[in-house]
Amino acid sequence: MGVLSKALAKSRQTINAYEDYAERYDAIVRHVPNPREQASLKRLVAIAGTAGQILEVGSGPGYDADFLESLGVKVRRTDATKRFLELQAARGKQGELLDLITDDLGGPYDAVLALAVLIHVPRGQIDQVLAKIAGSLRPGGAFLVSMRNGDGETGGEYHTVYWRRDDFAARLESAGLVLIRDDFNVGRDREEWNTFLAVRPS
Repeated sequence: MGVLSKALAKSRQTINAYEDYAERYDAIVRHVPNPREQASLKRLVAIAGTAGQILEVGSGPGYDADFLESLGVKVRRTDATKRFLELQAARGKQGELLDLITDDLGGPYDAVLALAVLIHVPRGQIDQVLAKIAGSLRPGGAFLVSMRNGDGETGGEYHTVYWRRDDFAARLESAGLVLIRDDFNVGRDREEWNTFLAVRPS
């Protein structure tokens, strides 16, 4: 099996796991972003503009998109997990199936949002994915992304890749993006996260 085939197999395994877990995830996840997350999303909108269009990859239940829309922006909600989109549709929110590794992202967008999503992208595919995201942004557009902090990766149903802050910042810069802010926090179960805000140069 080639490198790409292995990456796609890991990605498909993770997506299938989320198909089974989506309703439970929806029940336990915060339905309104916490103050720290709200501040990050507001910074994204400040760059995108309140008339902007934002691509969200890995929307999940869609609550970050709800908050963004309350600020006046338009959000293209996407996820590779069909069940998450069905849960959003049940409350009147439309989303689209989108696989970050294999699908075209469209654009240009004023911003792209990927919170706790790229942790599932195999390490060997991250440069391709970041280049694709950078290419979907308009000049001056922003990218907000959160990554698990650490080394290595986990197997099992939810393939998760860990990145140290400096290593992922270097990957963003290699994709042609300029890092303007990053924040560290400890989430549920003592999980360490880095959140990065980067822009495509004008």
